[in-house]
Amino acid sequence: MRRKWDARKKAKIVLEGLMGGCVNDLCRSNDLRPGQYYKWRGQFLEQCHQIFEKKPNMSSESELAAENEELKKLVGELTLELTSGKSSR
Repeated sequence: MRRKWDARKKAKIVLEGLMGGCVNDLCRSNDLRPGQYYKWRGQFLEQCHQIFEKKPNMSSESELAAENEELKKLVGELTLELTSGKSSR
């Protein structure tokens, strides 16, 4: 059965190896194949610059859902206003 490694654990293992720890000992203590460690290290080094890149202001999914509901409500009110000819606001 394959194990699922969480991202924090992978990063911790890779950083231990990058800080000068013996890769073989590190892999042995974490029950990990050295080939897997080197794969993770490659991914880590290829993507580590992204932590410093400025990301656009991303809203959370719940914020987007709330905004969507508010817009639907507004469209409904405007539709009623147009069909009745009266202002409901």
